[in-house]
Amino acid sequence: MPTHHQTRICFVRHGETDWNVQKRMQGHTDIPLNAHGVMQAERLAKALLRTGHRFDCIYSSDLERAFHTAKTIAQPHSMEITAHPDLRERHVGKLQGLLLADAPQLEPELWQRHLVRDLDFDLGGGESIVQFHDRMKRMLDHLLMKHTGEQILAVSHGGALDMIYRIVTQQALDAERVAVVPNTSLNWIAHDGNTWSIERWGDTSHLTDSVLDNIEI
Repeated sequence: MPTHHQTRICFVRHGETDWNVQKRMQGHTDIPLNAHGVMQAERLAKALLRTGHRFDCIYSSDLERAFHTAKTIAQPHSMEITAHPDLRERHVGKLQGLLLADAPQLEPELWQRHLVRDLDFDLGGGESIVQFHDRMKRMLDHLLMKHTGEQILAVSHGGALDMIYRIVTQQALDAERVAVVPNTSLNWIAHDGNTWSIERWGDTSHLTDSVLDNIEI
C-alpha cells in the first residue's frame, strides 16, 4: 500500500474491440468490447482479486469499451465508478473510423501531418497533440489533488496512456512513440509528493497466467 504521502495510479487500457482487431482508428467513436475483450477484462478482474490489490476509487473513461472494463473490475468490490470524459482517447478528427491501411490513401495530407506529429494540427476537427496533452495533464493533476495518498484505478485508452507515459517521463511530444500499451495491461505510476514516476508499465502477465485457471486437473 502507498505510504501516507505517496499516491499511486494503476492505469488500465480497455479490453479488445473489433475495431482494435481491424486496426481501425476509434478515437471518440463508442465501440463495445468484443467477446475476447470481455474475457480479458474478466481475467484482469480475477488477477487483481488474486493479488489482493485494493483501490480507494475507480475512474473510467465514459466510452463503453473502457466503462465495461471498469465495471468488470469494480463488481467484486461493489465499488462505484466515476466516469470522466478527460480519460477518453484522443479525438482523431477525420481519421476516426478509418483503417490504418486505408488512411494514407483516403487522407494523404492529413495522414502525413499525423505521422510527423504536427503538434498543433487537429486532424480535421479533432484534438491537436498539444490539446490532448493538456487534457491528460489536467486529469492527472485532478486525480493527484483529489486523492493524495490513495491508490487509484483508472481505465483509459492506448493513445491516452501513451500521453500519460510521455508526461511522467517528460518525453517530447513530437518524439516517436516508445510506450507499448496492450489491451487490459496494467500501467502503474506513483507520485512521491514531488514528482511522478513509472513503477511498472505494460504488464500483461495476468493474461497468460490465468489461462491455467481454465484447466481442470
